[in-house]
Amino acid sequence: MIETVIRKRIEILADGPLVRRVTAAIDAAGITGWTVLPVTAGSGRDGRWHEERVTGADKALVLTIASADKAAALAEALAPVLTSHGLLLTMWDIEVIRGERF
Repeated sequence: MIETVIRKRIEILADGPLVRRVTAAIDAAGITGWTVLPVTAGSGRDGRWHEERVTGADKALVLTIASADKAAALAEALAPVLTSHGLLLTMWDIEVIRGERF
C-alpha cells in the first residue's frame, strides 16, 4: 500500500491586487509551491459579486499545501490583513503521497 502523510491544504481567497502579497507570504513561510486560480463570481456575507476587471475587483484563489508548522507560520503572517483586506483563509488536513515535497 502507498504510504501517505498528513499535510495542510490552504486556500486563500483574495482580491487580485493582493495576490503578490499572499504568494510572498507563502514563500517567506518556506512553503515551496502555490497555485493561483481565477475566481469569476461568488456570494458571501456581503451578497453576490462577480469579476469586474474594469474596476479592479477581480479575485483569485491561492492554493498551497504545507506541513502544519509552515501552515501556522503562513496564517500568522497573514493574520493582520485577513480582516483589513477581506481575505478568506481556510485550511484542513489532507493526505498526500510524497510528503517530503510539502
